[in-house]
Amino acid sequence: MPSRNKPSGYWRIGALLVDIRPYANRLAEGEIPGAVIVERIVLEWRLDPHNEFRLAGLTEDTTVVILCNEGYASSLAARDAHELGLRNATDMVGGFRAWKAAGLPVVRGGSPAVP
Repeated sequence: MPSRNKPSGYWRIGALLVDIRPYANRLAEGEIPGAVIVERIVLEWRLDPHNEFRLAGLTEDTTVVILCNEGYASSLAARDAHELGLRNATDMVGGFRAWKAAGLPVVRGGSPAVP
């Protein structure tokens, strides 16, 4: 199981933040600037470093931090990302809500997910 991170570290060193929250939550609560929105149903396609449908630039060595609302669904998604071969995949303790509660940057939500 990957290690979990508090909302205070990886984005500062260039980690890829992947937001798997549903559209309704992103619209109502906002989004993290620069996070990539990926629907949970296609996450494995987008995070498989050997898949032709992977996120642009993604490799086995990419540091990926997956976040959901509170950190539960993202812990399972991070486990799955590890199984796909992403050695540096993890999730964020407390998810988006912990990020927002910590006073970290949030922008208006409702961005479309990666197709």
